[in-house]
Amino acid sequence: MKEYWTSFASLLGVLAFCQSLLQLIFPPELRFASLKFFNRLFSLFSSYCYFDITEIDGVNTNELYNAVQLYLSSSDSINGSRLSLTRALNSSSITFGLSNNDCFVDTFDGVSVLWEHVVTQRQTQTFSWRPMPEEKRGFTLRIRKRDKSLILDSYLDYIMEKANEIRRKNQDRLLYTNSRGGSLDSRGHPWESVPFKHPSTFDTLAMDPLKKQEIMNDLMDFANDQSFYQKTGRAWKRGYLLYGPPGTGKSSMIAAMANYLSYDIYDLELTEVHNNSELRKLLMKTSSKSIVVIEDIDCSINLTNRKKNSSSTGTRNYYDPEMRCGSGSGPGEDGGNSITLSGLLNFTDGLWSCCGSERIFVFTTNHIEKLDPALLRCGRMDMHIFMSYCSYPALMILLKNYLGFDENNLDAEFLKELAEIVNKVEMTPADISEVLIKNRCSKQKAVSELLGALKTRAARNLTSGNLRVKNSEDIMEDEEQEKRALESPPNEGSEFEETCPRQEDQDEEKMK
Repeated sequence: MKEYWTSFASLLGVLAFCQSLLQLIFPPELRFASLKFFNRLFSLFSSYCYFDITEIDGVNTNELYNAVQLYLSSSDSINGSRLSLTRALNSSSITFGLSNNDCFVDTFDGVSVLWEHVVTQRQTQTFSWRPMPEEKRGFTLRIRKRDKSLILDSYLDYIMEKANEIRRKNQDRLLYTNSRGGSLDSRGHPWESVPFKHPSTFDTLAMDPLKKQEIMNDLMDFANDQSFYQKTGRAWKRGYLLYGPPGTGKSSMIAAMANYLSYDIYDLELTEVHNNSELRKLLMKTSSKSIVVIEDIDCSINLTNRKKNSSSTGTRNYYDPEMRCGSGSGPGEDGGNSITLSGLLNFTDGLWSCCGSERIFVFTTNHIEKLDPALLRCGRMDMHIFMSYCSYPALMILLKNYLGFDENNLDAEFLKELAEIVNKVEMTPADISEVLIKNRCSKQKAVSELLGALKTRAARNLTSGNLRVKNSEDIMEDEEQEKRALESPPNEGSEFEETCPRQEDQDEEKMK
């Protein structure tokens, strides 16, 4: 036994000597070069080739990585031996996925491919301009060299289409908002999200049916006309301006758009964006098939009445802070906000607006006359949608939504009286909805209370001298006049830019 241990110790000594001799003869640099050479030599004779799909490509999230992850999470394609199950907060679906460093075989057109989910720890960085995830994630695709053309030409496109289909059907839509003060989360994203559960649809939206159908057709034409935008050399995006009094359903319209197209919503709070560069970065981090919303844009930042500012201060230089802010407010007056009008225009219609595809921009305002004409032209806001007071067709939709009544359930005389009086008052769908909600347990009482509320409002308008009888043609005529005023060139004597001064003079006369 003693001789055995002696021989074993001698063998270890010989191995240690050989290792030391090998390190002297073949230094680490030479061994690394040799290993690299043999790997290349092996790849020449190997029948496989490998493709890495990383989670982050430079500063942007790799869209192909997200598509592969979503495709692999479908129950039809997952057949690995070890899976991870996740369920997001407030989500109704369970997501399947590969565990870290696990792999499985998928088949496409009779060709087998191997997917491997690679997760490694990222090296600690002493300094970084932007925080990076602690883990480095990616997928490695192994295919045979003879199948390379089929996989690259068809399989990856199939994955993208399948991921979009799964996203539309199963994935919960999300409502995003930009982080307070421009901060980033643990994965370096500037957007925070919650599940989007708004129930508004075009069926429940209180609006003239013909107008709703026109909007729905425009949305569907946009979503299905990718080839048209490519053929004409236009960015695949569209802008909508929703304007009208408060309570007319602008937010419900946005929710109906998102539910109709199955798009995510990015609610952009401009007061939390410090400068144009940060605004561009937010746009870069939005996904395709999304709606970017800026609500009450006339109240978010002061970008209006440029003529008044320039005429009151004489000749100005571009480098003056007030000119660069576009409104006459310095960078410090809005809590450090220095977004310029030019930056906002480039956000909606400049080169940076083309960094994604199939994206919709929606601006809302209660006072369209306060907006700069440059924001409203075609190419930025392609379709102007006037959200008017409640009309008779919209009223019938509300009665059906809240009470289940249609024209067959109500007396003809009552409907006639209702049609006459609803055009004499200026009540928003929100006002009428509140009357119906309070009396929804008693349908007949709700109808009588509604008629009483309409008569009371009509009498109040008549007493104050604000009674205006409008039918649908009058509303359309007012809308066309509004559009013609906005489309007129903003010269020095333009009516658009002189509206505010005249209104201020009237207010001063009233005060006197």
